[in-house]
Amino acid sequence: MPLQIHDDTDRTLITQLQRNSRISMSRLADAVGMSAPSVTERVRRLEAEGVITAFTIEFDLPAIGYPLEAIVRIKPRPGALHLVEDMIVNQIRFTACDKVTGDDCFIARLSLRSIDELDELLDPFHEKAETNTAIVKSSPVRGRMPPMV
Repeated sequence: MPLQIHDDTDRTLITQLQRNSRISMSRLADAVGMSAPSVTERVRRLEAEGVITAFTIEFDLPAIGYPLEAIVRIKPRPGALHLVEDMIVNQIRFTACDKVTGDDCFIARLSLRSIDELDELLDPFHEKAETNTAIVKSSPVRGRMPPMV
């Protein structure tokens, strides 16, 4: 059974929390015209139902020493799928990874201090996979929620 957003109040709460997960319950209450205890109960229900799964933060990669980001398409050689997946999971510089259909099996994001790090980070993969790398220039859309129905 799909998770459900019950009404426009739930939609507004989720939208506000996505913009700022640290917003106070009293500010959320003001946004939806309810009392803070009622809003707190709604948010707890959305968590209990699995609609909200985490409260998180966004951070600025350049501010923490990673001014470059690469998107790496990875196509494991025959028989190496699980080995390559483990390599991705264990290389902490990969900040995101999706297992996908098509020619490549993985599309991953890699944080870099400089372009010189690419060979060092990707060379271990070359015996077990083909890689194709693109440097991210900008991200016009990131972390956007789809429309809530």
